[in-house]
Amino acid sequence: MNKKPIIYQLLPRLFANKNSNCVPNGTYAQNGAGKMNDITLHVLKSIKDLGVTHIWYTGIIEHAHKTDYSTYGIRPDNHHVVKGNAGSPYAIKDYYDIDPDIAVDVPNRMTEFTQLVSRTHKAGMKVVIDFVPNHVARQYNSDAKPAGIKDLGADDDQTKFFDINNNFYYIPYQQFSPHINLGYGDGAYIEFPAKATGNDCFSAFPGEYDWYETVKLNYGIDYGDGTRHFNPIPNTWFKMLNILRFWAGKGVDGFRCDMAHMVPLEFWNWAISAVKEHYPDIIFIAEIYDVNLYRDYIKVGQFDYLYDKVNLYDTLRGIQCSNFSAARITNCWQTVEGIGENMLNFLENHDEQRFGSKQYAGDPGLVIPSLVISSMISTGPMMIYAGQELGEQANDAEGYSGLDGRTTIFDYWSIPTVRRWFNNGKCDSSLLSEREIWLRSIYQAILTICNNEKAISSGKFFDLMYVNYTNPHFNPHHQYAFMRSTDKETLLIAVNFSSCGTDIQINIPKHAFEFLNIPEGECNATELLTNITDNKNLRSNAPFSCKIDAYNAVIWKISHKNIVSDKKKASKQTAKTTKK
Repeated sequence: MNKKPIIYQLLPRLFANKNSNCVPNGTYAQNGAGKMNDITLHVLKSIKDLGVTHIWYTGIIEHAHKTDYSTYGIRPDNHHVVKGNAGSPYAIKDYYDIDPDIAVDVPNRMTEFTQLVSRTHKAGMKVVIDFVPNHVARQYNSDAKPAGIKDLGADDDQTKFFDINNNFYYIPYQQFSPHINLGYGDGAYIEFPAKATGNDCFSAFPGEYDWYETVKLNYGIDYGDGTRHFNPIPNTWFKMLNILRFWAGKGVDGFRCDMAHMVPLEFWNWAISAVKEHYPDIIFIAEIYDVNLYRDYIKVGQFDYLYDKVNLYDTLRGIQCSNFSAARITNCWQTVEGIGENMLNFLENHDEQRFGSKQYAGDPGLVIPSLVISSMISTGPMMIYAGQELGEQANDAEGYSGLDGRTTIFDYWSIPTVRRWFNNGKCDSSLLSEREIWLRSIYQAILTICNNEKAISSGKFFDLMYVNYTNPHFNPHHQYAFMRSTDKETLLIAVNFSSCGTDIQINIPKHAFEFLNIPEGECNATELLTNITDNKNLRSNAPFSCKIDAYNAVIWKISHKNIVSDKKKASKQTAKTTKK
């Protein structure tokens, strides 16, 4: 059976931090950090029990931070160009090293990582890590690069804004002067000439909301005149390919590629092909925010999966928060028709606000309709963020990150719900509330269905909305219904975004039976979230009736062999009469 990827994102620094007394803006010494070694086989098996197939370990590669590890031969970062005490995992300081914050034995941090990879595989899951190709930390310096590898920028001609063999973009003859304090005296940060920032600010004077802690990498595009220089192959391409192959050689099964749309499509076509020559099963996931680029990044760029943020995520959020009609979901799958299997869906990640936060739904228990749609509308991957399954609401103002509905990536902190579930590695429910236990069981049920049911992991999809827009017993602004089907079984799935429960009648068109090759008739169906069984009509001339509670869903499973058609009923009745 084809496995539908269920990806669980976690930051070891946050996920395994046991400190329940973290202080805002706390240092490493005050607040501590979770370690890779804390993610034991038992912990991993507990995560897998949710239905997870892949773990995305975020913040693995060494990035800039304010903690001093100079005793281990790691050059300190200037605090003025680091965001938060822990720094951003996306300001990479050394592409060839593991972040020391998450190691118990800092000198052996790479061994601890390879052991984590081995444990994850032993638990039956695959490993995804970040590849951050668009930008690096402002003080990038690799002290762990393999022999023969030159550092980024080592041979750059800093007198030029652009050169095909430069790794960075320079603003010649100008000192880096962002709209932030860079300090005074010996502690000041001085950069001359200035380098462009990761968010394409080609100026020596970026603002405080620019990515001033990062430096843009040069893939052969001259942003001065818009010309593209890919022949001969730019120096940066070779250096980034070496990095991908390095981590693939450590047993990594996939890369989540940060801001992939800010890197030329031509590079991805070249690099992904080159990596897959040696590692054919490795997967590439693109963080991308332009629907118009989706097909190119799959067909030309050769990505396996793309974030579907600006399509499905934004629509589901609009339904939850802004009175969008549920009928708009139809446009979501139509937008990605033909590439739906390549779409990675999610309701949370480190960039987005928590579903249960005050800034989003306000109540994590309202998640069922959105979760069912996200995870079951296609065969593509579903991703959840550590703590989402427990209803984490991000009620902390951690320091650099304020009370913004997000879990910080910049601060040394622990996640309250995760910390209590983790419970010093026990991974039990003894410190959880009844509601948190219930919510985790809901996530487990829904995510497990995704791969237990072939209709979800590899079956066909049919949208039922177009025959229910004028149905007086179905409200298309609050309810959404669709079918997933294989040769032997069909799932009829309906969700209710309303605060009121409802009895609905769902019309199923003749075309659905023909397209999905489903027989018509009466059947005994099972609702997979409650295990309730009931006799149902599965006909084109009679509606499918069911009840859905407020902010809930139903997943009715029908085995085709159990459908009794009218012809079969008539035949049986004739046989009985003849026998008499």
